[in-house]
Amino acid sequence: MKRKKVLALGLIAMMSAMTFAGCGSSASKDGAGDSASADGASGKVYYLNFKPEADEAWQKIAKQYTEETGVPVTVITAASGTYEETLSSEIVKDEAPTLFQVNGPVGLANWADYCYDLKDSSLYNELTSDSFALYNDDAVAGIAYVIESYGIITNTKLLEEAGYTTDDIQSFDDLKKVAEDITARSSELGFSAFTSAGMDGSSDWRFKTHLANLPIYFEYQDKGIDSTDAIEGKYLDNYKAIWDLYINNSTCKPADLAGKTGDDAENEFVEGKAVFFQNGSWEYANLTDKGMTDDELAMIPIYIGAGDEKNQGLCTGTENFWCVNSEASEEDIQATIDFLTWMVTSEAGTKMLSEQIGVIPFKKAADTTNLFVLNDRAYTEAGKTPVSWNFTTMPSEEWKNGVGSALTAYAAGTGSWDDVVSAFVDGWASEYAASH
Repeated sequence: MKRKKVLALGLIAMMSAMTFAGCGSSASKDGAGDSASADGASGKVYYLNFKPEADEAWQKIAKQYTEETGVPVTVITAASGTYEETLSSEIVKDEAPTLFQVNGPVGLANWADYCYDLKDSSLYNELTSDSFALYNDDAVAGIAYVIESYGIITNTKLLEEAGYTTDDIQSFDDLKKVAEDITARSSELGFSAFTSAGMDGSSDWRFKTHLANLPIYFEYQDKGIDSTDAIEGKYLDNYKAIWDLYINNSTCKPADLAGKTGDDAENEFVEGKAVFFQNGSWEYANLTDKGMTDDELAMIPIYIGAGDEKNQGLCTGTENFWCVNSEASEEDIQATIDFLTWMVTSEAGTKMLSEQIGVIPFKKAADTTNLFVLNDRAYTEAGKTPVSWNFTTMPSEEWKNGVGSALTAYAAGTGSWDDVVSAFVDGWASEYAASH
């Protein structure tokens, strides 16, 4: 039975108290069982959202949709780093999510039995290309809803105060030279090179997942592959070089990173305490909401001293696929598909997704004013090659956690880089074998 399968997957999660970030909703959970809307429409929507940074925007758009249609829409947002556990807990409840997400083929393996086939849906028909569909054999199990980019967000005004521009940074050697020069003059300048590389659950994904994508990408490029059962770790020396650069030229000592959060890094950047901040296009709204402007912002590639750096673009792709719960009632499935179709065709829905999330791969997509998305577009138009998102092939969440723990211990001086290599290479092989 499907429920028994997920019960086994989520046993630990269901034995513990779950926490949620931004637990507001447009309809209370107590009232979610009433499937008749104010105007007589049937069905309801319960979205378990993956992105804490977009919670407020989802709450607003859900409320607007309910006001327009009468269809109850509940949005619950899992706390950062807890999505799989939260989904395991929520999916077995009587009022389970009608809409959830997976991060690609690896994530789909756990949830395929719960994914409604969207192949003939109005949502699928709005995609600009079927390459944005996530397939399970012939069934469309998920739909990519955003294409995002990440890199090194740069305070261009501070960089100019230090005597440089983004044109001076075209390689890892350039980045290292600039960062170490800023560190040498940090007392004089009044700021550091990098924000803190926080390794708590609200921030460690930037390094155990997004930064770790770089050595995976270059190894895949060398071999002409897009997945593997055993990573060799050919570019882990490059991974070490960029990690060392981050932690030794930042706003805090490496030993303090375990206690630093995503909010710490964001605030350091907004307050002008650091020039560089590794993050993605989803961070744009947060920075501008706090007063930063386009004329002091830019996103540059993460260089690690590998590949053709002069032609390297930003890291661009997706790990965000909407899935509709096949165990929901027919009315709730249709209500969920209708809601998503409205999100990707209406002026309000496409505007929210484009401005708050990023580029959306749908025919009626609104254009974006997100500077970092525009930076990515400029790199591509200039002939730069985007770095693809390969972390969807990472064998498990446990693998990521192992790498994150090893990075934290290395920074603190309680572990060695050999431990990071072991977590990366040996951990990959063992986690892949365990899941196949």
